[in-house]
Amino acid sequence: MEEKSGELVEKFLRYMEIEKGASVHTLRAYRTDLTLFFNEWKVRPEEVELSDVRAFTAFLVNKGLKKSSVGRMLSTLRSFFKFLNREGHMDANPARLMRSPKPEKKLPGFLTVDEAFGLMEIPGNSGFMALRDRAMLELLYSSGLRVGELSALDMDDLSLKEGMCKVRGKGKKERLVPVGGKAVSALRAYILERFLLKRTLTGKGRRQAAGGAEKNSNGALFINRSGRRLTERSIRRVVVGCAVKAFSGRKATPHTLRHTFASHLLQSGADLRVIQELLGHSSLSTTQRYTHLDIAHLMDVYDKAHPLADE
Repeated sequence: MEEKSGELVEKFLRYMEIEKGASVHTLRAYRTDLTLFFNEWKVRPEEVELSDVRAFTAFLVNKGLKKSSVGRMLSTLRSFFKFLNREGHMDANPARLMRSPKPEKKLPGFLTVDEAFGLMEIPGNSGFMALRDRAMLELLYSSGLRVGELSALDMDDLSLKEGMCKVRGKGKKERLVPVGGKAVSALRAYILERFLLKRTLTGKGRRQAAGGAEKNSNGALFINRSGRRLTERSIRRVVVGCAVKAFSGRKATPHTLRHTFASHLLQSGADLRVIQELLGHSSLSTTQRYTHLDIAHLMDVYDKAHPLADE
């Protein structure tokens, strides 16, 4: 880059660090993107036009960069030229009208029925922690909850007799979701163990824990050893840990179980509108991702089962 370009880039980076609090990683990415642009386009910053940005975008695409990487570089240019425009070095932002390419849509991963059943068995059936973890896995798979929704559940949200659960979703919208028989049994076992442990600890005059610190949990359904509500991070750690044991290192998350819930319903013939309501999606287009997933599943079954699939 020419000296003038370099000076303006450094001024921009200082602004992003001091005024915007950009991280070291972000600043490094900005520097890399801007260096690439001015090395390829021998032009002074104040002379850059929309055509230059378009040509640079085409250059990146032809190099085989992912759409996400191209989008990030365009975002860098928009921020840089916006800064120069504000500082009086440019009359307009030449990258303002450039839209970032839409990222590739990846089909969400999900478990087979056998894999889902195997995962449920990993925590075991003895002890507070094991029963709690199993109840969480069963409820995630049974009702398709988001990890934040699971963390926010209170004891009063459950109606095990009716097999229902009240969930607070995005935008504080509440919905009722069914809880399957296996999940109900796992929840009953966990709640009973929690009650017995609390009574045992209280009876011995010891510090209440694992269900005893109700004033700290605010009635939370799932709690840690100290009786406090489990965080989303802790729940993810439990699910990932169980998946690693179940699948020899393969990763699965709470969101994997949510996708599994929806995919298995769709494969069994459930209506897409019903799945939308159960998942708490505001738009049917979000739920329609699972139709593509189901087609992929059907094609896989066809390729494996039909005698002429490879002909």
